[in-house]
Parts: sequence; C-alpha cells; structure tokens
Amino acid sequence: MTDGGRQRRRLTATVTDLEIGRQRAFLLAAYDDDREERERSLTELALLTETAGSDPVESELVRRPIPDPATFIGRGKAAELAAVTRSLDIDVVVVDNSLTPAQQRNLQEVFECDVVDREALILDIFAQHATSREGMLQVELALLRYHLPRLHGQGTRLSRQAGGIGTRGPGETKLESDRRRILSRISKLERDLRGLDSTRATQRKARRRSDLAQVALVGYTNAGKSTLLNQLTGSDVLTQDQLFSTLDPTVRRLDLGNGRAVLLSDTVGFVRRLPHNLVEAFRSTLEEVTQSDLMLHIVDAGEPSLEGQIGAVRLVLEEIGAAHLPELLILNKIDTIDELARTRLTRLYPQAIPLSALNGEGTDDLIGAVDEVLRTRLTEVELTIPYDRGDVVAAVHREGEVIKEEHLDEGTRIHARLPGSRLAGFEEFTT
Repeated sequence: MTDGGRQRRRLTATVTDLEIGRQRAFLLAAYDDDREERERSLTELALLTETAGSDPVESELVRRPIPDPATFIGRGKAAELAAVTRSLDIDVVVVDNSLTPAQQRNLQEVFECDVVDREALILDIFAQHATSREGMLQVELALLRYHLPRLHGQGTRLSRQAGGIGTRGPGETKLESDRRRILSRISKLERDLRGLDSTRATQRKARRRSDLAQVALVGYTNAGKSTLLNQLTGSDVLTQDQLFSTLDPTVRRLDLGNGRAVLLSDTVGFVRRLPHNLVEAFRSTLEEVTQSDLMLHIVDAGEPSLEGQIGAVRLVLEEIGAAHLPELLILNKIDTIDELARTRLTRLYPQAIPLSALNGEGTDDLIGAVDEVLRTRLTEVELTIPYDRGDVVAAVHREGEVIKEEHLDEGTRIHARLPGSRLAGFEEFTT
C-alpha cells in the first residue's frame, strides 16, 4: 500500500498469460474525492479489458484532484509506474479516465508502450463484436471520430496490424491517410448510415402499422437482456456471459395472452461513461428505444453497484431522448442472491419485478405487469358496426381489448379499449 491514498493491487494471473497474442495490461485510474466509486469503476475496467482480449496483471489507483495537463497523473508518478510496468513486461496501459491526445502521447513516451483510455477500450470491444453491416459502419464511424484528433505523431504506430487494444477494428488502416481523406471517409459513412437509417425507419413504420405496442429491453451490459428475450419469446438470440455481446437490435413478438401481443426489442447494453462517439454513431439503432411504448429496464440483482448502473443507464436514456418513456424496473438473476438480499432489494425497489431470465422464475409476473401498463394506455370506446363489416369487428378484436359485445338490429355493438393511435380508423363506427 502506498501513501497519499494510492493503492496498487496484484490481479490474479491466469493460464491465458501464456496465450499468444494476448497483451499483459496494467490498469490505471485517478480519482478526486469518490474513491469507492472509482474502485468499482476500476473493477469494471478489468472486465472490459478481459473482454477486449487482454490480461489485467496489476492496477493502480491514484488520488489526483486536478489532472496534470501533460501526463494526467503527473510526470513523477508516471515515471514511477513506468518502472513497475517494465518490470512486469506490460504491453498496454489502460486508463479508466478520458485522456486528451497530448496526454495519451506523453504517457506513451514515458511508459514506452501503448496507452489507451476507457473510451478507446470500449470502442475496441465494439469493433470486435460488430457483425452486421450497419454495426460495422457505426463502429468505424465512432473509431474515426475518436482517432481524428489523435493523428499527430501516430500514423506509424496505428498502421501496425496487431492484435492489441486500440489496434484493430474497421477503419484503422485509414488512419495512415491525411486529415482530408479521413474526413471524407467520415462523410461517406454518415451518408451510408443515413441510408440504412431510412430503411430502419421504414421497418419501424411497418411494425407500427401492425398496431402492436413496442416494448424495449434496456439495461447495463451483461444484465441479461438477450436471455430474457429468449425466455419470453422462445427465440435463440446469441447470449454470452460477456460485456457487449449484443450490438445489433433484435425484434420478436411476445404474446401476452387473451389474443394480445407486443413487439419486444433488444439492443446494445449501456455502461458507465458510454463514449459519446458511440452514442452518436448508434443513435439510429437506439431509436428502437425512443420509439417504444414501454421500456423494461433490466438490472443484475447480484451486482454490488446496482444503483450506479441504474443511474448510468438512465443518463444514456436521457441523452437519446427516452427518459420520459414509461419504465418497468426488472431485477434479473434473482436466483443468484439469497433471501436476505432479496428482502433488501424489495425494500429499496418496491415497484420492481424480481425474476430469473435463466430459469423463468417471475416471468409470468412480468408479462402481467406489461399487459397492465399497456392497458392503461388504451381508450375505451363504444362502436356500432354493420353486419356486413366483419373485417372491422375482426380488427377491433385484433388491435384492442373487447370488454362487451352484443348483436343488435342495426349491427354489432362493441364496448372495447383501443390504442389512441388507432381511434381515427374506427371513428365512423363510434356511437
């Protein structure tokens, strides 16, 4: 333990240290007052680093009220840690904070190895996981926007075809070009994504014409959103115990019972300090959330920093313009905690729904809650429909909830609840 509130921790080494191509990583974080929060963030940084394919070997937590404009942590401290990293044969230093281009360059000179910040690390993970054309274009755009101000003095280093953090992903070889060519590439990517956005908007309109309510799964990365989608809809969407395993949106039909159904969408998970470049690049994808009628906010019930993760998700929702949408809080992975922890969470979040997406416990309660929330968004109407308009009667049954139906001389009288968006279509039959 060092003085001044600084702490160095040896992380558990694994057999992966022997794997060819895996970097040995040194984790570094600076904090001002909230040491506990930064420690949680540093733990998460280790998971992110492992997800990126490198092995965290050791970490350092440094108290730094005011960042040094040249090296972030101060040249003396940087030199001290550089000696440590050389003795440990470190390949990359991963900084939990955001670095300016100058700070990153100066630290690389001191450490004599690659230095990446939290934003670069998350971008690297997205680059590895993007599979669809839209996802790859979005990641390339975010990467180019990130690297553009860092071009000075890095062209040779970034041109290497390596397997380490910050050296892979769509568009890296483009960084050898000059600023004009990169800006041209960014413009082309933005045009291509606008075209795909138009296609996605058309798909959303088609789904809207089905008059099924839109329900979006949102939450921290690895909270279990895809597992819950599979459990509720019988789908086989890829699930992995890994951060950011889902980047591309998936939409499935969920039957609520009594002939009612909704469209359930799953998209990218959020994380603390999600890079703004990524939020902007994935904005069209995230519109699946902004266009929804209800959000299911999935959290990991066993997560020690659950409150912080909830706050991080809601910050991103606010940034994309979805904070006003109705939300159901879902305490997932309830099977992984004991009764005492369950009681505590129930007291802290009395409106939340506890469940296990893995074994199905509590999913019936969730479906019932979704149905109840969406029912409150329906409008009660009285309709009199001529007998030769059986298609209209069928539409009422399909698109709403029939409370009472009777056959009169003038036609079928139906007392029903209908979505506000569909009232105009039945206006001529209103009594």
